[in-house]
Amino acid sequence: MFLRRRGQLTPGRLAVFWFAGWYAVAILGATMLPLSLAWGPGAGGPDLERILWVPIEDMRRRDFVLNTMMTLPLGALLHMVFGVRGWGPVVNTGFLLSAGIEAVQLFLLLTLHGQRWADVHDLMSNTFGAVAGYLVFRRLMRFAHFRRAVEKCSFDRTGRGSPVAVR
Repeated sequence: MFLRRRGQLTPGRLAVFWFAGWYAVAILGATMLPLSLAWGPGAGGPDLERILWVPIEDMRRRDFVLNTMMTLPLGALLHMVFGVRGWGPVVNTGFLLSAGIEAVQLFLLLTLHGQRWADVHDLMSNTFGAVAGYLVFRRLMRFAHFRRAVEKCSFDRTGRGSPVAVR
């Protein structure tokens, strides 16, 4: 409604917001589901084996690759939806998003005996994926056709529509 009132609702922007919404749902599903919780006297203690603090030593390579792939679109979406420019904010956002996910998983593991893993490698791979995705996106922005398509679907920091150039 906000975009429509301002005359900025286009099919491209609608598609970007649609994709961003489903991406958020997919991230929540991949990081929180299945949500198996237990509490009360018969629940037992938390499974502390599911907390992986030591980098590299106990890394599960397949999970590292999958977590990296999960956050590849984040840099492009930050650029197109929120007007984020520069790799610094992408690194910070990727790190904070991952830290939030891992904190929730740790909280659920310790308090409600959740079955997810709290893993330092997820923090590293999610941040790496966000940065790698943003770098690929920046490389693609060098092509005029791609850049024009992105500009039609993006917002600048003021929300007026035409984004500033990628630095």
